[in-house]
Amino acid sequence: MNSGVTAVKCFLWLANWLARVALVLLWPLAGAALAMPVALPGHGAQDATAHLELLEDPSAKLTLAQAQQAFVDGKFTSTADSKDALALGFTRSAFWLRLELSNTAPEAVHQLLDVVNARISYVTLYAPGPDGSYVETATGSDMPFATRALENRNFVFPLQVPARGTLTLYLRVQSTIGLIVPARLWAQADFGHYERHDYMVQAMYFGVALAMALFNLMLFVALRDRAYGLYVCFVVFSVLALGQKTGMASEFLWPQHLTWANPNYYMATSWGLLCFMAFMRSMLGTAQHLPRVDLGLRAGMWLHGLMPVLYWTMVQSVARFTIWMYVVSCLLLLGVVAWCMVMRMRAAYFFGGAFAVLMAGSLVTLLRALGILPTNVLTVDGLQAGSTLEMLLLAFALADRFNQMRREKLKAQSDLVLAKQKLVETLQASERELAQRVDDRTRELQAVNEKLEALSMVDGLTGIANRRQFDQELRKAWARLERLGQPLALVMLDVDMFKRYNDHYGHQAGDECLRKVARAMASVGRTTDVLARYGGEEFVMVAPASDGPSALLLAQRACQAVLALGATHAQSPFGVVTVSCGAASVVPGVGVTPQDLLRQADAALYQAKAQGRNQAVLAGS
Repeated sequence: MNSGVTAVKCFLWLANWLARVALVLLWPLAGAALAMPVALPGHGAQDATAHLELLEDPSAKLTLAQAQQAFVDGKFTSTADSKDALALGFTRSAFWLRLELSNTAPEAVHQLLDVVNARISYVTLYAPGPDGSYVETATGSDMPFATRALENRNFVFPLQVPARGTLTLYLRVQSTIGLIVPARLWAQADFGHYERHDYMVQAMYFGVALAMALFNLMLFVALRDRAYGLYVCFVVFSVLALGQKTGMASEFLWPQHLTWANPNYYMATSWGLLCFMAFMRSMLGTAQHLPRVDLGLRAGMWLHGLMPVLYWTMVQSVARFTIWMYVVSCLLLLGVVAWCMVMRMRAAYFFGGAFAVLMAGSLVTLLRALGILPTNVLTVDGLQAGSTLEMLLLAFALADRFNQMRREKLKAQSDLVLAKQKLVETLQASERELAQRVDDRTRELQAVNEKLEALSMVDGLTGIANRRQFDQELRKAWARLERLGQPLALVMLDVDMFKRYNDHYGHQAGDECLRKVARAMASVGRTTDVLARYGGEEFVMVAPASDGPSALLLAQRACQAVLALGATHAQSPFGVVTVSCGAASVVPGVGVTPQDLLRQADAALYQAKAQGRNQAVLAGS
């Protein structure tokens, strides 16, 4: 019996030893099917895409634990053949990506994982925390910008790889549009330099686009030429589309709006193409020269004008169709331009060059979205580069249009001397009229500004000074009396039990009551005093060169004037409308501020209310 047990133990030990040997011998072959860890530390940007392991989740319901089990079961596939980015196409599936980082340095390494696609709807990173459990960081273009781990137009996650250790990450991605996942690893210092350069490039593009839009907008306003207006609209929608594509719009325009990113991109692109088609029809005159083709352009304009309705309701369902629709539209427009160039239309040469560079950039971007072209600097920023060149070339086209019109005008003037003289006289008259109109308009604007300035200083309900004018007058009086060494008094008044008055008689009666109180208080002040509505049922009077007794006397006169109105107040123990007043007076100087004077008057007002209302109290008495 013992010998049999011993034989079994020997057999098991031998089998275990052979299994270990086989594992060592076959490990290189198994490694060929799995992604290699990213070796750290590195310099600059390290491509992490080729080191990813991929698992498709058609149900989009897998948890982290299930994804980890799937890796143990060998269901992940290597992406070693992918360069720069994973092009996963248009799908409703979620994808789990596994990335392993290996640090050979004797100290911990700080890295940044950069997912360079601002239009991925949902991006969730699972990274080990200090206690070894995985910490979830969920963000994406369909989530508020505040969910980003770092403030960046793309999705950037900070990582810490332990000394001489490894870090295993899981990344879950899902999108309502074509899914492209470019992943890079950065050292923190290198990423800071790259980020500054990246935002500088973005700022240059949007700055050029804004300058061109504003310049042509001014030309449109001055010339009333429809082509300039269409060009401006095209530039605006192009900027919006590229701003959404690059993530700049989500960061700076609407960081809190969920699900705006991808519908906005397609909407701006469609309307940009609509404006471009209209601009082409205006510049090339297709309605006269190519009437049949012009019908196709008009149909395309209607289609691009109506498609945004679908983007806001079913963007995922129509995204692939939209991409191909853009491709067909680009090819159609390119064909029209080529035909007009064959017809030797002067505008077509400039227009064709501008259109060609724009469409080349657009096609590069679209083919990258379809997974046909790889992800690199040209394909990522191709649309921006093409758009920038297009704007500049169209500016030359518009300048040539100016020069052409000028040459025709000069030729006509040289042939018709009398017409030229008449034109000069007409232009001179127009200039005089324009100058006169500018002067008239300037005077009107000055008058309106003065009126608005006056209105901004008056309380709309009572007709007396408002809080803004009070603040200005208080500052001026304070500065003047500080130089003169004279006292400045302030009386603060409050209508007693005004809320009860409003509740009992209604707000219209309350408004009329405030107007009566304002008129009564205005009757007791000097011409140099300033009466203002401080807020609600509170009023304030500034009395320059008035000491404490004078301020108290002014407050008592205000109480008597309001009491003399005899305005019935059924909810007041006095039976009529009354006010409580707090008076204060100080000599402006070092250590005393206007706020101190306000606080003293306010405290005296509260004392008057505490003593029974319908009375005046001097601060410090």
